[in-house]
Amino acid sequence: MIDYFVAQIETLMRMAREEYGVDPVVFLVIYLASAPIFYYSLFRMARALAKKLGGEIMLWSTVFLASVVAPFVYVLLFGRNLPWWVYAIIAVLVGQGVISLIRNLRKKPEGPGREGAQPGAYWGVAQPRVRPCSTGTAGPTGVSPLRIIHRWAARSTRTFQAAGPAAWR
Repeated sequence: MIDYFVAQIETLMRMAREEYGVDPVVFLVIYLASAPIFYYSLFRMARALAKKLGGEIMLWSTVFLASVVAPFVYVLLFGRNLPWWVYAIIAVLVGQGVISLIRNLRKKPEGPGREGAQPGAYWGVAQPRVRPCSTGTAGPTGVSPLRIIHRWAARSTRTFQAAGPAAWR
């Protein structure tokens, strides 16, 4: 059964190489090699959008689009005698990627706090201010993690002692 499927796949790959001039292995390598670039550029583009850095937005959106289109460019450049519907599918996929990218770049952040957002605020939502405290690094509440742990331990000890000897077992 497995041998049958492997033979069918080999037949399709040979046919794609001979008839259309497209090597499926090369397509797969380009596709897999562009995947990390795709996700990294998506991350950097989202970060640039959050910080409203216009130059970086354009740079990373271009890298993003190039990584999406790279495998299809291989098919367009090296493919021959391809049916018309292959060109149509590639055009639709590339067009959809371009339209989606343009919509995401034009979308404005929503919600309160857009005008007075701090640097590093995500999508224009103001982040809580961090107040320094005497015990070192403070969290968003201005209280150090050590102080929070100490308060929790003291509260747990009082609860445990109030329960009496039945809870000690």
